[in-house]
Amino acid sequence: MHIFAAVLKKTRHRCAIKKTPEQYRGKFTKEAFMKRINEYKKLFNVDQDTDLKQLKKTYRNLVKEWHTDKFPEGHEMYEEAELKSRQIIDAYHFLVGIAPETKAANLEEYEHVTNKVGIADLKHKGLLLEVIFLDGSAYEYYGVNKAIFQKMINSDKQARFAKRSIYNSYTYRKSKKATVAEEAAVA
Repeated sequence: MHIFAAVLKKTRHRCAIKKTPEQYRGKFTKEAFMKRINEYKKLFNVDQDTDLKQLKKTYRNLVKEWHTDKFPEGHEMYEEAELKSRQIIDAYHFLVGIAPETKAANLEEYEHVTNKVGIADLKHKGLLLEVIFLDGSAYEYYGVNKAIFQKMINSDKQARFAKRSIYNSYTYRKSKKATVAEEAAVA
């Protein structure tokens, strides 16, 4: 019996969503994923070569411009500012997470986690695969379609499949780190 059978059974159930044939082939959803990245870059007016310092500066300026405190509640721009603020924050965290500087700074940890630490849980929604490791680390992989996810679920050796087909093939970012000590302190 596979060690993560119960987790995988739950994960399979969560992913049983009706999709169009284009979505199954990944064409529609890959375009939507790339559109999201391009929208974020357009919002920040950045290109591939933008460094973290410039990204942070742009973020601060955008937050100042669209902060909800600039508009009293009930003002015609208040709701737009609230929405825009959420978009700016989401875009900033996403762009920082996938930035080459961030990946380079965390490469040693990433390689350790993906090569030495086992997989505790998998979550898949649309084209987003979240892999949660036994040490509490979690990474999000963008662009993973359902067919690849199903191959990983059905693989006898998921960690091996992930090393060959997921970890270095898709855009990723670290999503969280919850160590056992932190969880015990919260409880």
